[in-house]
Amino acid sequence: MRRRLLTTMAGLLSVAVSSSAAAAPLADAQRAEIIHAVDAGAPQIGDAALKIWGFAEVGYQETKSSALLQGQLKAAGFEMTSGVAGEPTAFIGRFRNGAGPVVAILAEFDALPGMAQEAVPGHKPIPGQAAGHGCGHNIFGAASVGAAIALKAWMIKHNVPGELRVYGTPAEEGGSGKVYMVRDGLFKDVDVALHWHPGDNNSAAQGVTLSNMSAKFRFHGTSAHAAAAPWRGRSALDAVEIMDVSANFMREHVPDRTRIHYVITSGGGAPNVVPDFAEVFYYTRSVDPKVVIDTMERLKRAAQGAALATDTTMEYEQVGGVYSLLPNDTLGKVMDANLRRVGGEHWTAEETAFANQLAPALPAGGRFKIGSQAEVSPYKLDLVGESAGASTDSSDVSWAVPTVGMTAATWVPGTPAHSWQAAAASGMGIGIKGGVVAAKSIALTGADLFSNPAIIKQAKAEFNERRGPDFVYKAMVGDRKPALDYRKAGGSTGQ
Repeated sequence: MRRRLLTTMAGLLSVAVSSSAAAAPLADAQRAEIIHAVDAGAPQIGDAALKIWGFAEVGYQETKSSALLQGQLKAAGFEMTSGVAGEPTAFIGRFRNGAGPVVAILAEFDALPGMAQEAVPGHKPIPGQAAGHGCGHNIFGAASVGAAIALKAWMIKHNVPGELRVYGTPAEEGGSGKVYMVRDGLFKDVDVALHWHPGDNNSAAQGVTLSNMSAKFRFHGTSAHAAAAPWRGRSALDAVEIMDVSANFMREHVPDRTRIHYVITSGGGAPNVVPDFAEVFYYTRSVDPKVVIDTMERLKRAAQGAALATDTTMEYEQVGGVYSLLPNDTLGKVMDANLRRVGGEHWTAEETAFANQLAPALPAGGRFKIGSQAEVSPYKLDLVGESAGASTDSSDVSWAVPTVGMTAATWVPGTPAHSWQAAAASGMGIGIKGGVVAAKSIALTGADLFSNPAIIKQAKAEFNERRGPDFVYKAMVGDRKPALDYRKAGGSTGQ
């Protein structure tokens, strides 16, 4: 990776851009048309979101989810290309109406392991189901497609020139799906990319996220009877545990706000057999990609030491890697204005009752209270990562093309992501209503961009200055192929 990126985000702090984009000339009547079109398509958004919620397919395995969204786009007149960037469930939907700006909308649809949860306000895992939508990507993909369909109808009615694209992006949860799309040049002719994410509030604030690298460490030893002849065995699980101890001692000696987390994905099958294979899956995170890379290198050395100490062997496979997000204030203010035009969600009595029943199970001291879902949070720009707490492969898109995102309140206020509470709300009306708010806001922002090229010009100027003249994109995943089986313990994951 080029030195420019590895010297953190310091270059971003010197940027000075205009405080607001040129006023969009889009008429109020046309805004009303777009909002009405999204409302008319809301049942289809809800139907798709609930079906994908039920499919609950993990990264790169989202065959039903991808097919459903592709079918909706094809029926709406989009030209479809499937299986892009070596990812069977990835797709691009295109609508072109002559020469003009190219605006992309991102759509995610992967689920999380261990998040199977019924759409009820108490913890109730779904029997026989392993994964669930604890991050709301079922609504993400459905609402993005709904926004695109409404925006296309407006472009046709008013003969608006330009190209609208929908990028179906699998495996956001650890598989770095968008990274391979960026690496393969699929965004090289895009002018602006739009995205959103489910959350517990409505906000178009723009900020830095955490860069992230993930890898699997596999240890191979010798099996033996753990009681009759343990001296003949060499425990791969011992190696994993020694590595984990080393990693936990390392935490004191990494830069502040560095994150290291792991899960043992394979540790043996029976206590009376010395395990000859064990695997641990690690993430490292920081605002600074250099810290992420350096920390992973230290983990490699810890793994090598663990293998030496236990007389085992170790193999390393990097699974994913994403940049930290490059914010765009110009686009953020346009998105914020549209989100405020749309406003937040208003729940029915039944939905409010659901929220009140679920609320006692939420972490104490949540940022938001029930009722705040009808509000829009103040706009802000964070260039140093003060509020960064997660990673996204949308970050790599943001270094390839000016990119803007928002969150919509699809969950009960105070709900953390990657929780059963998020999965529950994502499978019922509270989640769907937040998705409709996002679809309207994205469609209106897309219309502003097609109508007013001055916004795009200003956004690109800001993008180029923040990114720097010497920047050259280099994917943190290197030249590996997509890790299509990264959720599976052991064996090859596509390298």
